[in-house]
Amino acid sequence: MKTIGFIGTGNMGGALAKAAFRSHKADAILLANRTRTKAEKLAEIVNGTVVDNKEVARKADYIFLGIEPQGVEELLEEIMPVLDQRKDRYVIVSMMAGNPLAKLEKHFGKVPIIRITPNMPTAVGSGVSLYVTNDQVTKEENEYFYQLMEPSGLVEESDEATMAHAGGVKGCGPAFAAMFVEALADGAVAVGLPREKAYRYAAQMLKGTAEMLLETGEHPGVLKDSVCSPGGSTIQGVRMLEQSGFRAAVINAVIATFEKKF
Repeated sequence: MKTIGFIGTGNMGGALAKAAFRSHKADAILLANRTRTKAEKLAEIVNGTVVDNKEVARKADYIFLGIEPQGVEELLEEIMPVLDQRKDRYVIVSMMAGNPLAKLEKHFGKVPIIRITPNMPTAVGSGVSLYVTNDQVTKEENEYFYQLMEPSGLVEESDEATMAHAGGVKGCGPAFAAMFVEALADGAVAVGLPREKAYRYAAQMLKGTAEMLLETGEHPGVLKDSVCSPGGSTIQGVRMLEQSGFRAAVINAVIATFEKKF
């Protein structure tokens, strides 16, 4: 059992704090945030203690950084003197975008560092989180971290190249999926379905389809073909999507997210 600290309790920091709480692997959860009321609300959910950044740096065995990248220099000025005084072992866990391991090691030195890239559905325990460790992280620290994060959804050790290639799917994908749900609902409303039901049915359909693909391991095309009866309505809808460039639009959207980063 370890003390887990979070500096930054926004969407992702809060989601991972909830995962740590649900794992039952944390002896204590420390929460620090620029807006204290946000940390206080989260503390009620995860049975945490609201502290300041220095207290997290002083006491946490795993220090999660959920701040915006542009705030890292200010944070380093605040917590590095505290970290430099520590004689015990600690692990830095960074959620900061645009900060690969090499850059994090320049910030914090040769200490154990884990870089994790969670996505928005992590907040409901159905996310995709890839993580990579530097050579200072032990096997035991890696295993504990995995167990701590497992309640957040799919958690997978990776490498930084795979992280970059997966970003458009797992990181940006929730926005694309939400647009698809919204468009489905708009179509349903156009033919007479009430808006609230249209959103609910579309979202549940997407959830169920994803669960089927994960459970069966089938190629998505197999599921698509199984729904398309000869001469039926579904194949006509598929025809219209193809005619409108649906598949190419999605492919180009994912490629565009990758090219934006690099």
